Amino acid sequence: MREWALTKLKREWTERIRTVLLDLAREKGLLLDEVGLVAQRPPSSQFGDVAFPLFGFAKVFRTAPQKIAEEVVARLLPEGAVRKIEGAGGYVNLFLDREAFALSVLSDIAHAGPGYGAGTLHQDKRIMVEFSCPNTNKPLHLGHMRNNILGESVSRILASQGADVLKVNLINDRGIHICKSMLAYKKFGEGKTPEEVGKKPDHFVGDFYVKFNEWAKEDSTAEEQARRMLRAWEDGDAEVRALWEKMNRWAIEGIEQTYRRTGISFDKIYYESDTYLLGRDLVLKGLEDGVFYQEEDGSVWVDLSEIGLDKKVLLRSDGTSLYLTQDLGTAVARYQDWAFDLLIYVVASEQNYHFRVLFYVLEKLGFSWAKNLYHLSYGMVNLPEGKMKSREGTVVDADDLLDRLVEMAREEIREKGRVDEVEDIDRTAEAIALGALHYFLLQVSPNKDMIFNPKESLSLTGNTGPYLQYMGARICSMERKADPSLVVPVEEVPTAELVDDASWELIVLLSQFPEVVESAAREYNPSLVIGFLYELGKTFSSFYHDNPIITHPNKDTARARLALARGIRQVLENGFRLVNIPFLERM
Repeated sequence: MREWALTKLKREWTERIRTVLLDLAREKGLLLDEVGLVAQRPPSSQFGDVAFPLFGFAKVFRTAPQKIAEEVVARLLPEGAVRKIEGAGGYVNLFLDREAFALSVLSDIAHAGPGYGAGTLHQDKRIMVEFSCPNTNKPLHLGHMRNNILGESVSRILASQGADVLKVNLINDRGIHICKSMLAYKKFGEGKTPEEVGKKPDHFVGDFYVKFNEWAKEDSTAEEQARRMLRAWEDGDAEVRALWEKMNRWAIEGIEQTYRRTGISFDKIYYESDTYLLGRDLVLKGLEDGVFYQEEDGSVWVDLSEIGLDKKVLLRSDGTSLYLTQDLGTAVARYQDWAFDLLIYVVASEQNYHFRVLFYVLEKLGFSWAKNLYHLSYGMVNLPEGKMKSREGTVVDADDLLDRLVEMAREEIREKGRVDEVEDIDRTAEAIALGALHYFLLQVSPNKDMIFNPKESLSLTGNTGPYLQYMGARICSMERKADPSLVVPVEEVPTAELVDDASWELIVLLSQFPEVVESAAREYNPSLVIGFLYELGKTFSSFYHDNPIITHPNKDTARARLALARGIRQVLENGFRLVNIPFLERM
C-alpha cells in the first residue's frame, strides 16, 4: 500500500533521529535500550512543522534536553521535503519545504482518490462487528440509530485499515417481551394485518407492546399469561409458533426498510431463536463439569466472586433461557462460523455488567478466543425533554424522526430558494436529513451520553452534517464553473502558489487525514473523523471567504487553489463515506 506523505516523512525522520541517538549513546558509553520517539505538531509554525521531544532521554544521557537536541541536530542534514532542522527547548524541529510537501500531499490524494486515508493497522485481521440487535416487538428508535451508525462507521473505518470485516446482527426474536406483543395482538388485534390498517409493519407490532403494558396495569394476570405463552413457545406449541412467525415477519420486514433507508447493512444475521438452545446446552455442560452450580429450585448459577461480582442465574428454575444464555450460544456459533481475531459488540453502556459476565463465563467454559471479545460501550441518547421509554410509548421512533428531519430539510431548501439548484428536492432532503442525524450521533465519543436536538442538527452553520455537506457542494459548484484551462495534472500544479500560511494550514490538515483514520480505527471512535471533517470544512470556509480561487487574476494561483479545493473535496468525500454521510454535489 502507498505510504502517505506525512506518514512517510515521520517514519524516515524518526529513524534518522533514532540512529543519531544510538550513536551518541554508544560514543558516550551509555546503554540506550529503547528509543521512544513521538512526532508532534508544534503549537506555532515558528517552531517548525514537525517536532520530536527529547525530554525522555535526559536521564540516560545525564544531560539537559536542549543540549541533547543540539547534539542531534549537529549530525543531521536537511533532505527531501525538510528544508531546515533546529534544536530548541529540548525539541528537534523540522521545517518543511512547503512547495515540495504540498505537491506530495496533493499527489497522494489525486492518485489514490477514494483510497486516500487507507492504512494497514489491521491488515489481514478478521474482525466481526455486532450491532443493531433489535427486538421484534417494536420498531427501531433513536437509541438504535446511534447503535446502527456507530457499528456501520466503525466497520467501515476498520475495513479502511486492512481488516476483513464481517458485520453481523442478532435479531432478538424470542423472550418474554416478544410474547407480550403477541398476547396483546391475540387479545386486541382482531386478526388484522399491517396492510389492512395502513401501518408500517414494525410500527404495527410495536403498538401491541405498548398496548400490553396498558392492559397489564388493569389486569394483574397479564404478566403470568405472557410467561405461560413463553413456556408454550419453548415447548413448540403450534398455534403460538405460528403467531410468533407471523408477527416476527412483520417486525423484521419493517426494520429492514429502515436499514435500507439509512444505509445500514449486514453480512450475516443471527436469530436468538436459533442459538438459545446451544446456549442452554453450554450451561448444562458447564454444570456437569462443575463450572456452574444448581440451586434447590433447579435454577443454574455462576459464581462471579473471582471478578468481584456476586452471582448470576444462567437458567431459570423452569429451564427457560435468559439473554446471557443465548449470548453464550451465539458467541460460540459465530466463532464456529467464522474464526475471528476480534469480535466487537456495539451495545449501550447499560449492558456493561452483562458483557463482563458473558466474557468471564466464556473463559470459564474454556474458550481461548474469549480474550478476543470487546464491548464497545456507548452512552445513551436522550431528548431535551428527558429519557425515552419503549413500554410507555414515549420513544422517538426512527422513521418518524427521519420523516420530520426530511420535512425540515425540504422546507429549508424552499425557504432559501434552492429548489431548482438541487434538481431533486426529495432525494436531497433525504440526504441532508441522514447527514444531519449521523453526524450528530457520531460527533461525541461513543462512551458519552448525549442529547439529540433535531433542529440544531439541521443547521447550515456550525458543527453539523449539513454544514459540511454544503462545503462539499460549494466546491463541486466551483469545479463546474471553473474554466477548463485551470484544471491541470497534479504533477503540473504550481504549488509555489500554496506556500502562504492560509494555504499551508489546509495542506497540513489534508496530510493528517490518514493518521486521523488510523487513530479512529485504533480507538473504535468515529468522532475523531467527524472532528477532523469539521476542522477541515471550517478552515476551508475561512479560506474561501478570504481568498479568490477560480476568479483569481493570476492563472497559476487559480490553478493551484483549485487543485487544493479538489483535494479537499476528495478528502471530504472519503471522510463522509467512513461515517455514512451522503456527499452532495448540489445543495
